[in-house]
Amino acid sequence: MTLTTAHTASGEKPSKALNVGLWIVQALLALTFVGTAFWKFLTPIPKLASMIPWAGQVAPAFLYFTAVIDLCGGLGVLLPSLTRIKPGLTTLAAIGCAALQLCAVAFHVSRGEAANTPFNVFLVALSAFVAWGRRPNR
Repeated sequence: MTLTTAHTASGEKPSKALNVGLWIVQALLALTFVGTAFWKFLTPIPKLASMIPWAGQVAPAFLYFTAVIDLCGGLGVLLPSLTRIKPGLTTLAAIGCAALQLCAVAFHVSRGEAANTPFNVFLVALSAFVAWGRRPNR
């Protein structure tokens, strides 16, 4: 049994449906985070600020820093499991993605933008599912 498959509490291999579900969620998270990173990198800041106001109100370095974190999270949630090279990193990346989105929720709430947080909360839930499903067998 490898770390790339999910495990039940007893250490047995879970159903194929759970494993397929994990791969689907990992792919969706990867697409979301990598896509967001490229969007932040490639869209001029004034145009980005017209879509997400905070992008024009923070230092460009902060915006690009968040893009790097998005890119690392998106790649980390998929590639270690896919390549079977250090697949335990997938769990850590999923935890990091959840933490990033919790920080995003706090950021938006602090700016009075709580209405903008449901998608972030959804990403926290998906990331937590991957972290749980891909945790190393203990």
